[in-house]
Amino acid sequence: MKLLSIVVPCYNEMETVSIFYRETSKVVEKMDMKYEIIFVNDGSRDNTLSELQKLYEEHKDVVRVIDFSRNFGKEAGLLAGLEYAKGDYVTVMDVDLQDPPEFLPVMFKTMEEKGVDIVGTRRVSRKGEPPIRSFFARQFYKLINKFSDVEIVDGARDFRLMTRQVVDSILELKEYHRFSKGIFVWVGYKTEYLEYENVERVAGETSWSFWKLLSYAFEGIIAFTVAPLRIATFMGVLISVIAFLTMVFVIVRAMMFGDPVSGWPSMVTIMLFLGGIQLLALGIIGEYLSKTYMEVKKRPNYIVRKIYE
Repeated sequence: MKLLSIVVPCYNEMETVSIFYRETSKVVEKMDMKYEIIFVNDGSRDNTLSELQKLYEEHKDVVRVIDFSRNFGKEAGLLAGLEYAKGDYVTVMDVDLQDPPEFLPVMFKTMEEKGVDIVGTRRVSRKGEPPIRSFFARQFYKLINKFSDVEIVDGARDFRLMTRQVVDSILELKEYHRFSKGIFVWVGYKTEYLEYENVERVAGETSWSFWKLLSYAFEGIIAFTVAPLRIATFMGVLISVIAFLTMVFVIVRAMMFGDPVSGWPSMVTIMLFLGGIQLLALGIIGEYLSKTYMEVKKRPNYIVRKIYE
């Protein structure tokens, strides 16, 4: 009988873990396969670990718990779950039930009928999200798809069903700064997406603030395109051309009409503009350099304090 591994990163989710287990197990137990649910406690500061320990004690046959030594971020939690998963099929789900468990049988059916390696999900609406977050999310997908070599589907979730071969390919990528939405697409394989309306959290509050999401978006752009570096180069060339043409204009004007005394405001404005462009270019280079710095350090993506299995 085939084994399904369900990877569930958790950070301050004490109110949702038991609900997630109850709802997900009801669905999976009706499917003709064995399963394991791998909860990754990403350094939670509330009683998430206690709730996970209770689940483990009550359901040792299917529940596994990986407890990090501190908070390493969702990407580290995903990686740990994928590395630990032993299933012939692996799925990644959010513990807040924004990823509907009832989709799992449909995902398996789609995979068998269409002969694909990945069945992903995407939201067709962002009902319930703050308007500014929805706006920036849409702009992010437009921007990264314009410059990246791979296309990241707008509204795509981490919630997807993958074959063992796909997971093994993902684990071959050893980069430190990971952007899973891009990695899932970069490895290739035949993929089918299922659409659904946005689902509200079942309980608790999200730990993803606007600024965290914005930072995550920058991580994705830097991880999957060098377009910012090229833009900085283009701006440097453009400004150099403008400066050269301006210099020619000043020389011609001085030869024809003399050199009237110019005011200092225009000079200061130009200096500040050029200085800002230079700092912007240096900042972009610095972002890529910092990522390279962290990669060559070869630090582990996470440290496990204890595994309950």
